[in-house]
Amino acid sequence: MSQNTLAPDNTAAGGGLNPTENRFTRWLGHILADLGKNGIFIALIAVVALFAVLTNGILLRPQNLSNLVVQNGYILVLAIGMVMIIIAGHIDLSVGSVAAFIGAVSGVFAVQMGMPWWLSITLSLLIGALVGAWQGFWVAYVGIPAFIVTLAGMLIFRGLALVVLGNANIGSFPTEYRALGNGFLSGIFGESDPDLFTLLIGAVAIVALVVQQSRTRAGRQKYSQDVEPLVWFVAKLALIALVIGWFTWALASYKGIPVTLIVLAVLVLVYGVVMNRTVFGRHIYAIGGNRHAAELSGIKTRRADFWLFVNMGVLAALAGLIFTARLNLAGPKAGDGFELEAISAAFIGGAAVQGGVGTIGGAIIGGLIIGVLNNGMSIMGIGIEWQQAVKGLVLLLAVAFDVYNKRRSGN
Repeated sequence: MSQNTLAPDNTAAGGGLNPTENRFTRWLGHILADLGKNGIFIALIAVVALFAVLTNGILLRPQNLSNLVVQNGYILVLAIGMVMIIIAGHIDLSVGSVAAFIGAVSGVFAVQMGMPWWLSITLSLLIGALVGAWQGFWVAYVGIPAFIVTLAGMLIFRGLALVVLGNANIGSFPTEYRALGNGFLSGIFGESDPDLFTLLIGAVAIVALVVQQSRTRAGRQKYSQDVEPLVWFVAKLALIALVIGWFTWALASYKGIPVTLIVLAVLVLVYGVVMNRTVFGRHIYAIGGNRHAAELSGIKTRRADFWLFVNMGVLAALAGLIFTARLNLAGPKAGDGFELEAISAAFIGGAAVQGGVGTIGGAIIGGLIIGVLNNGMSIMGIGIEWQQAVKGLVLLLAVAFDVYNKRRSGN
């Protein structure tokens, strides 16, 4: 008995698709997805380009670029700690007051008591850790919401800063102390213009980036994971290398590498590893994503919360030291608005209001966007009242974009 056999329909199964068209579609999907993941970086480039035009190139002058890093270093330090707090589902309103308090204490140590600069800085950081432990205790073990605890901390440490200062200024810090906020590293290979040491650091950074990205891509290919097209991979690396090279040349053409930038680079590397490669970092994301589920899975959420605030206290202290060193002055107005700048940097950089989402790199780029806005508008002579309004609008749009994305994804 004969039976008809149906031949497979290659067209219906997709076998009739043009291979070139199929490859192009896949490549386009990779590129669009990559652009989506790096949208905040593209936003930074757009803001820089806009103000470069509006300021007739003043924004991109070597001296201004160097000042941009130095003037915003303390905000970027705070943004690193703040984004970790926000990822875990908390907020910290006290960082500006803590920075002012630590700056005042360091002034007493270094100027009034005549302590060595390194001892003054070390003791100040330890006091910052104790401040963080104090607030972490109330949040983690007493169960008071971080908003309330840090709001109280904002008032407490602002008051203590005024008590320490006696409502006066403390100035004339040691030269080594001031280098933390306005020092430069250059001339290691002798005096030259541009500085050879700075150029070498830039070259090392580019090589490290290429090696790291190439190894990551090779690892994904080894395990048959999907990777972006080679052309796009090379183009993306070339663009980033070009930006690093141009920025390094600008620094080398002025005074070299700011000490503040070195501190920031170390912090970004260390905290990037902590958040992406350690158990503690994964626990922070898990706690922010679903605290109850994290507890059921065995994560010690209270301990994690406690150490998060200890860490924030240390970084707030470091920010206070950098700010004080830059001004060569510890004053009662120090730290005003620091918490708002740090929170804005975290949210503009992609942190989610509900927690569980955010990156160290995103917070840094968010802080740079705020810094470019401040610097660009100041160069243009725009008043502080309009600067505040523009930054508020940018923050609102960033959070609105996050909410829109969550609704679109159905979360």
